[in-house]
Amino acid sequence: MKIIIVGCGKVGYSLAEQLSAENYDITVIDKNPERIAPVTNDFDVLGLVGDGVSNSCLLEAGVADTDLLIAVTGSDEKNLLCCLIAKKSGKCNTIARVRNPEYSREAEFLKKEFGLAMVINPEMIAAVEMARIFRFPSAIKIDALAKGYLEMLHFRITEKCSLVDKQVSFVRSYVSPDVLVCMIKRKGAIIVPTGDDSFMNGDIVTIVAAPKGAGNFFKKIGLPINRVKNALIVGGGKISFYLAKLLIQSGIQVKIVELSKERCEELSDRLPQASLICGDATDQTVFLEEGLNGVDGAAILTNIDEENVFLSLFAKKHSDAKIITKVNRVIFNEVIDDLDLDSLVYPKLLTADYILQYVRTMKASIGSSMESLYTLEDSKLNRAEALQYLITAQSAVVGVPLSELRTKKDVLICCIFRKGKIMIPGGQDSIEIGDTVIVVQNNQHINAITDILEDR
Repeated sequence: MKIIIVGCGKVGYSLAEQLSAENYDITVIDKNPERIAPVTNDFDVLGLVGDGVSNSCLLEAGVADTDLLIAVTGSDEKNLLCCLIAKKSGKCNTIARVRNPEYSREAEFLKKEFGLAMVINPEMIAAVEMARIFRFPSAIKIDALAKGYLEMLHFRITEKCSLVDKQVSFVRSYVSPDVLVCMIKRKGAIIVPTGDDSFMNGDIVTIVAAPKGAGNFFKKIGLPINRVKNALIVGGGKISFYLAKLLIQSGIQVKIVELSKERCEELSDRLPQASLICGDATDQTVFLEEGLNGVDGAAILTNIDEENVFLSLFAKKHSDAKIITKVNRVIFNEVIDDLDLDSLVYPKLLTADYILQYVRTMKASIGSSMESLYTLEDSKLNRAEALQYLITAQSAVVGVPLSELRTKKDVLICCIFRKGKIMIPGGQDSIEIGDTVIVVQNNQHINAITDILEDR
């Protein structure tokens, strides 16, 4: 499959990294040669210095026989125009990054009128994930599956947790039969567990459960379940705006600390229910007295990663609030993951996941369609993912008891969603046409649902 990426910023770089790793034919375009160089040096991609809204530039890049064009420049208007020209010149599928809140409200209109395969907003995606986390403070990360009927929750085992030194089988036998443990991260290693594996203090565990079932699960193992009632947001950027709006809609009181007076006034007009504090959150007095004291949750969302990390560490030391930290640069994620932080959100990785899901769906075989893709771990040693499939036709996985399916190593069928009901499957259950199936895998390459099977 041939793919053109227009724009070599952080998102373009992340896309080139992930897509080239899966052996797609990638060409990147950017007007700045200094942005092209790192991408072409680090990955097996072609680089073209030029303007993505130029028809001649797109033709030179091979748009005539391209399958997908992804426009992720810093300008919404350029991204939309680039996709429109590409559709006229090459009739390829197109994806545009659109970040402006005014445009985002008209995403479906833009998608239809411009003939786009996808309109993607990294800031909105990140804000939605953060809002979910504030609903379950014990969770590090929450992914909504099966149209919201199911959730994948990631949490850390602490000394207060009753699961320490217990076997995985203990969860279904004594805690909740409606919860499945599908992954354990321990000291950088990923375990797709069996019932005989045991939990250890410090493990990061991933479970699949219905929203109500997750609440009961956390309560039984001794972790707090009360959602955040009031939240502090540091920084007044686009993610802050989207997050504040989501939290206010769900009844959570919001306070925003922003350095720019002009931006404070703008946010005050657009978010009249939020409290705005014009000040420097890196000033400890401002951070503690005006913001951090008395809140249940805090989202640190400035544009500087180092500032976000240090503010989060400071907040964790001086408060019991749930802390969410935004990180833009993915290259240091392994170092940052080792720090004692609550929840980390990488908007660029989230964006790449959404686009990678679409690319794999294009490539998937008949019989299933990939509905969602979630990166659980992305390091030099591990590439763990949760994949959601809709089963649309007969295939080698349909109608066969799971105990008889020869699945690849480190692949787990963790849930089946059938006719509005959630099934945590056993060996005698089988996949049927119409099911939504959730699969967790580590270090495998899976497009279609049949790719979970061992090669015969």
